[in-house]
Amino acid sequence: MEAVVSTQSTGGGAVFSAIKGFRLAPPGIKSRLLGMTTSVKVKAPVLGGNFGTWGLTFAACDCSLIYLRNKEDHWNSILAGAATGGILSLRSGPQAAVTSAIIGGVLLAMIEGISIALTRLGAEQFKPVMPTLPDAA
Repeated sequence: MEAVVSTQSTGGGAVFSAIKGFRLAPPGIKSRLLGMTTSVKVKAPVLGGNFGTWGLTFAACDCSLIYLRNKEDHWNSILAGAATGGILSLRSGPQAAVTSAIIGGVLLAMIEGISIALTRLGAEQFKPVMPTLPDAA
């Protein structure tokens, strides 16, 4: 599990750093490519570590809520997003923690809402159909 999270976070950090390095480099394809690679070398490990920290904290909160509530539903993800936002910004003070918790909860609620909508749209194609039997002559 840790290898998957590490790979995803490093890859995500590399993509964002490459885009930023390309856009901020001086004009010219050679200097833009150099700026892109330099930015990836410098920023990708930091962004990857931050993403991995968020993912680990979210997974710990989500699994803890599943254990405590004995349910696996959308509320666990929403509450875990709020808890993750609050926990990760605790060092900035209580006001920042509450603000980040609200933002985390709202973002996860939006993600879960979209997930529910897509599931309902996709479930339409899997409704059972009454088979037709050939007439016995």
